[in-house]
Parts: sequence; structure tokens; C-alpha cells
Amino acid sequence: MEAKITEDNKKVFAVSFKGIDVGLANALRRYAINSVKSFAIDTVTFYENSSAMFDEYIAHRIGLVPIKTPTKGYHEGDNVMFSLEAEGPKVVYSGELKSAEKDVSAMEGIPIIKLGKAQRLRIEGKAIMGNSQQHAKFQPGLVTYEEDGDTFKFYIESFGQMPPKEIIKRACDALTGDLKEAAKAAKKL
Repeated sequence: MEAKITEDNKKVFAVSFKGIDVGLANALRRYAINSVKSFAIDTVTFYENSSAMFDEYIAHRIGLVPIKTPTKGYHEGDNVMFSLEAEGPKVVYSGELKSAEKDVSAMEGIPIIKLGKAQRLRIEGKAIMGNSQQHAKFQPGLVTYEEDGDTFKFYIESFGQMPPKEIIKRACDALTGDLKEAAKAAKKL
């Protein structure tokens, strides 16, 4: 098997794998979409919300904000607390979500809500590590491929939790780990 990188930047990573079959290509794509773990805000506690929007609506929007997930140091079930305090008139953006951990942060530039004069929002959110088998908010990006003979051209686009190259690396690690576990189980048969 040989691999060739055709594009590599912060948002997009493209790589061609020559000498693999469609089963392995599809397994790698599915692992990249479903098994790569990332942070997402799962629980939001409201201490004050005098805006025109319901708590549930704001919590849903906050839950879909991509949370930058470091490559090491965190595992499934770990959590990080975020806080936000804002007063209108202003548009509240995702970058105003303050993390308790300096290496975990919310992607900036995403509008959450527009507050009118004297309207206030004060919340805490708990981000947990999970994967998209639990909920789509944990999915780190889009992964597609095209088949060209015995070559599969993968296109990985990140949503912002991690670089796209990291998505495919973590997918390969997860797939390798699961295959090793399956091989151990098969030997016991």
C-alpha cells in the first residue's frame, strides 16, 4: 500500500491510498466519522436568561459549537467546564465561552444569540468527550472518498475540533486497535 498527500491545510486534508480494497476504504471512512472522539458541550445550566429565546434553544446552539480537542491527555468520559456571561445590546459569539482548561476552547466566530438592551445571559456548560455514535455534535468532520481503480482518494474536511489530518490519524488508530482486539478474540475460538 502507498499513500500520497494531495492537499493539507487547516480545514482540508486529501490523501490517496493505492493498493487497498473497498472494504478497508469504507471501514476507514466510517471510523473517521463515527469513532474519532472529540469534545462537545452536553449539559448547560442557566443561572440567568432574560433574552427572548428559550433556554433549550440556546443550549442546543451552544451544544453544536465545535470544541477544539487536544491530541493527547483526554479520554472518553472526561469533561471540561465552560462559562459565559453577557449583557446586551450585543451579539453573543461562541468565542465568549470561557473554558476551565487552557488547551480546550470553543471555536470562535459563531453567533449564539442577539441580546437586546439590558438582556442578560449567564450560563455554565459541561463539555464531555464522546463520538458521533452518541450524537452528531461529536462528529469532527466530513470524510468522503472516490474510487479510481485500485486507488482511493480520501477528502477530509474538519468542523474545527481538530486538524483534518488528525481525524484520519485517529481513525487509523481506532481501527487498528479494534482489529487487534478482534484478532485476540478470534484466537480464543
